[in-house]
Amino acid sequence: MNRILNGVRQFVDLYIVAILATVVLASLLPARGDGAVFFDYATDVAIALLFFLYGARLSTEAVVEGVRHWRLHLVVFLSTFALFPLLGLASQLLVPGILTKQLALGVMFTCALPSTVQSSIAFTSIARGNVAAAIVSASFSNLIGIFITPVLVALMLTTDGGGFSPSAVLDIVVQLLLPFLAGQFARRWIGGWLAHNRKVLGLVDRGSILLVVYAAFSEGVVNGIWHQLSATDMVGLLAVNVVLLAIVLVTTSWGSRKLGFSREDRIAIVFCGSKKSLASGVPMASVLFPAQTVGLIVLPLMLFHQIQLMTCAVLARRYAASAPAPDAAPAASGQPAQAAA
Repeated sequence: MNRILNGVRQFVDLYIVAILATVVLASLLPARGDGAVFFDYATDVAIALLFFLYGARLSTEAVVEGVRHWRLHLVVFLSTFALFPLLGLASQLLVPGILTKQLALGVMFTCALPSTVQSSIAFTSIARGNVAAAIVSASFSNLIGIFITPVLVALMLTTDGGGFSPSAVLDIVVQLLLPFLAGQFARRWIGGWLAHNRKVLGLVDRGSILLVVYAAFSEGVVNGIWHQLSATDMVGLLAVNVVLLAIVLVTTSWGSRKLGFSREDRIAIVFCGSKKSLASGVPMASVLFPAQTVGLIVLPLMLFHQIQLMTCAVLARRYAASAPAPDAAPAASGQPAQAAA
């Protein structure tokens, strides 16, 4: 039985299963009236707590120490915050033939998000790549993403004929930036405790995100979210996500090879430069977009997250199988983390 469960975990993120179950719950029993008001307040608190913990756990010292690998980090940065957003803008050309306007906006939002931390490091380690570089690059992506993602979304919305209101900017500062900076400030006192209680914090992280998902989809269900989608829309979204990930994987693999990076560095670039963070994306969407639209906007991210995990799990094992024996020991210096965020 354990062998079967381990096999399932290699291809299916059980956290995604929990999120899908939450979506089903919200679809059958959405929060209404006073319940909806309660979840609105609870969501605001959960988002602030999430970004406080992100700030408290991210080591800015690690980013400073990684400056000597600036070429590698620059390539990952350009993949995450330049190549992806350009592809996100290009996806708007698929409206209305393949994507609905809301789903296309969700794809564009997904493309503006930072990379993951846990899964980038985990897959780099499994593939016997440069784990130290992956840690720095993924951490830096999350650190800078707190500031860059809202700006990118604002720029892309402006290009698409939308924009941010002053109240949205204030929400970003109050719910994202201030808690994050407070976490960075508090890190010197609580960093050690956080490091020794990762499992508890993981439950807090995931529980908070499940709360945000429930609130978002409850609002969407009340506003008729599922009446706006068809099976054709879902197939189109699946195809777009697969093509999007394939383009980035091929580009980062080919580009890093052409730029002369070592095999270990190329692996770190591929896995760090192709990820999008569900953990950052869901709470950010709740802050950046109107409540009634959040459900549809995070749907592309949820689907992309599962596709990237399944694809990269296979890719990491292929890299590991083809690794030269002498390189195995130094490359796998880090411990694989759980590939879930």
